[in-house]
Amino acid sequence: MIQRQTGDFRWEGVDVHPYKEDGTHFKTITRQTLFKAEHDLPVEFRYFEVGEGGHSTLERHDHSHVVMIIRGSGEVLVADEVFDIGLHDLVKIPPQTWHQFRATKGDKLGFLCIVATERDRPERPGPEQLEELRETDAVAEFIRH
Repeated sequence: MIQRQTGDFRWEGVDVHPYKEDGTHFKTITRQTLFKAEHDLPVEFRYFEVGEGGHSTLERHDHSHVVMIIRGSGEVLVADEVFDIGLHDLVKIPPQTWHQFRATKGDKLGFLCIVATERDRPERPGPEQLEELRETDAVAEFIRH
């Protein structure tokens, strides 16, 4: 089977959805599910696009996931470090690791994400966890909550 790209980071038969619909805090980001668990491959393959100056939620969860940047540039928080990211960079997010993606001003950030179909729900930081995260200056400056 083949799923053809039909436009600018859009695929045949794939709807564009809001990033999340659960009231979490994020800005200017969409989600497309390109592949969802078939036969013996229990994963989802998704494309996320963060608009200029936008960001994903600050979260962690029990499952790991892998992200490859395929459009633009930005930054990512993984644990207590902030990294610049760009085209074809690969980001591995281990279980129970705080993470958040941000697009660079003046650029969109698009990435493919592989995650297990069966997974836990993300956890958002509480006041105590936010205080701990903000102990590192670069992280304090980076996070949006």
